[in-house]
Amino acid sequence: MLKKSMALFLMLLILSTTINVKQTEAQDRTWQDETIYFLMVDRFNNGDPSNDLDSDLEDPLAYHGGDFQGVIEKLDYIKDMGFTAIWLTPVFDNSDKGYHGYWIQDFYNTDEHFGTIEEFKTLVDEAHKRDMKIILDFVVNHVSPEHPWVEDSEKQDWFHENKPILGDNQEQLENGWIYGLPDLAQENPEVKQYLLDAAKWWIEETDVDGYRLDTVKHVPKSFWTDFVTEVKSVKEDFYLIGEIWSKDPQYIASYQETGIDGFVDYPLHEYLRNAFDNYDKSLEMLFVQWNRNKLVYENPLLNGNFIDNHDNTRFTYEVAKNNIHPGTRWKLAMTYLYTAPGIPIVYYGSEIALNGGNDPDNRRMMSFRADKELIDYFTKLGEVRNTHPSLRRGDMEVLYEEDGMAVYKRTYEDEVTVVAINNSSKTQTATIDQSELEEDQELRGVLEGDLVRSDEGKYNITLNRETSEVYVLAEKSGLNIPYLSTLAVIYLSFIGFVFYVWRKGKRKKE
Repeated sequence: MLKKSMALFLMLLILSTTINVKQTEAQDRTWQDETIYFLMVDRFNNGDPSNDLDSDLEDPLAYHGGDFQGVIEKLDYIKDMGFTAIWLTPVFDNSDKGYHGYWIQDFYNTDEHFGTIEEFKTLVDEAHKRDMKIILDFVVNHVSPEHPWVEDSEKQDWFHENKPILGDNQEQLENGWIYGLPDLAQENPEVKQYLLDAAKWWIEETDVDGYRLDTVKHVPKSFWTDFVTEVKSVKEDFYLIGEIWSKDPQYIASYQETGIDGFVDYPLHEYLRNAFDNYDKSLEMLFVQWNRNKLVYENPLLNGNFIDNHDNTRFTYEVAKNNIHPGTRWKLAMTYLYTAPGIPIVYYGSEIALNGGNDPDNRRMMSFRADKELIDYFTKLGEVRNTHPSLRRGDMEVLYEEDGMAVYKRTYEDEVTVVAINNSSKTQTATIDQSELEEDQELRGVLEGDLVRSDEGKYNITLNRETSEVYVLAEKSGLNIPYLSTLAVIYLSFIGFVFYVWRKGKRKKE
């Protein structure tokens, strides 16, 4: 009886030392808290060879075999890296070699290369079981040249006249044909109703959580206003993120009057690449862009930040041109992406530094046999972002920016995180006055374990070349007397217990 009591006592003591006494206040997750993994269905993972049909891995313009089952099989892989949402390229039935999904032939059917709609529903269900959301790419601007409507004499008024887009004139943008694709006339009530009905049907039928809206600037704002109203009538928390390829934040932000929640941040994308494709580059424009966003967007935290996507050369490709190891560059770029205001969007393969030039080379088949070093870093960043609400909801203030090194803080309620990035080729120290933070505190690194204590009213943050750290501001830690006392009791009790068992065994033998 005594031995059992002693064992129970020891167990309780050990458990008491592992309990985290600081409880994080539970918060309802909103879209600004998400981290999005963006994948091209055909190029991600082949889970069902029976639907490969005319797939050809040697032809970069043909289907490669990726499908819904392949995504289902890798949901845990995606979740384990810390992603909370997945954006899929269009899954609708496409014409020949429409592996990318943007040459739609039927808005109510899935592409036979990807699987059935029942399999797509399973994908959504399995994601939801893992507390992950699904964003579906939705196209309303155009259809495939092989769509039955194109040759239907009764539907000629469903399309604009076949004219190229020659400039930035809004009339041309909305009525011209992109890459020779038949341009839908959304001002036609029948076209408009068809597209609205299809958009609502996919939500009702499959329970997807959001749409990434393709080619937003090529469709009238009046249509988007009605589109937003209709889809949100089906699912109130439905997320709409628009693609507007422009360098002008004000032009992009003008579309928020339609009710679209957020936009992929193309201006920031350009600044990210320019800053991180080589070392010894200033990070100033990243913060300039954030200040612009605060002025023009109602809620810039709902915008999507990205460094890679399916329309541009891979970031790895740009880094390799500079004869630099891409892994280090990726780590710095992603540290900013995960800790800056906005929703991180990570293009599949970024976690293995997948290479690729212009389309379609930037859409290579994913590999799951790569070195895990970068994957582990992405995973750590995901954990840090998901753990600290200030990185998802807080404001941002630049504390230091000089010679390729930057320090900024994110503040939300009573939590303060500080991010330091050394984008230079030498060790650097940034000195932050405690008036910018709090007196007599310390910065605890949660990426690499660094510790910076205030000293004579200053915080001296030193980073080696091409490294970064994320700190949490906290009270200075000293010797934890209660913890050490408890530990001493455990060890002494354990020794006493062993001695007791030994003596009892010895007596039995005698």
